[in-house]
This record gives sequence, C-alpha cells and structure tokens, in this order.
Amino acid sequence: MITVYSSDLCPDCRECKKNFDAHNIPYTLVDINESMRTLKDFLKLRDTRAEFDEVKAHGSVGIPALVDDDGGVCFDWEQYLTERGLPIVYKEERPAFCSIDGKNC
Repeated sequence: MITVYSSDLCPDCRECKKNFDAHNIPYTLVDINESMRTLKDFLKLRDTRAEFDEVKAHGSVGIPALVDDDGGVCFDWEQYLTERGLPIVYKEERPAFCSIDGKNC
C-alpha cells in the first residue's frame, strides 16, 4: 500500500487525496500537520532521502510525497494516476505549486 505524506493546507495534497479517493486507491494518509511526531517523521524522511534534494533546491516542501512499499518516492500524483490509466477527476483552481517562500500559496 502507498503512503501519502500530505497536509490539508496544501492545495496539491487536497487534489491528490480527492483523486485517490475518487478512484478507490488504497493508501495510508500521513498528515504532517497532525502532530509534532508526524512532522518530525516526515522531516526525517525528507532530509535523509536523495529524492527530495531537487524539491528542496526549488524551495518546495515535498508534499504530497507518495512512498510505496519498496521505499520508492514519487512527487507527481497526476503521473501516478496517468500511468495506471486513470483520469484526473478533481482539480482546484489555483497556481501550479506552493513553495516554502509562500509564493503561489
């Protein structure tokens, strides 16, 4: 089962969740804002995995982050659906991304 690191404050995360739910994709949601423990767990993952280097270099948080059972990390939930032949059914009207510096949030 896939684990989705997410935040309800993130528009892209909300889109991911709604699309996964619409397609009945099984996943475990980890809301990084739920508790200090979940935030620390996410930051440990983010700060120790090379997959996050480019994301951090662009000033992004790195969510939603989809982590599969083998430990692979994917940041593009739309590609994840498309590769499985599933359409994007929910899309918020908003800028393309939200970065740490607050741009496009």
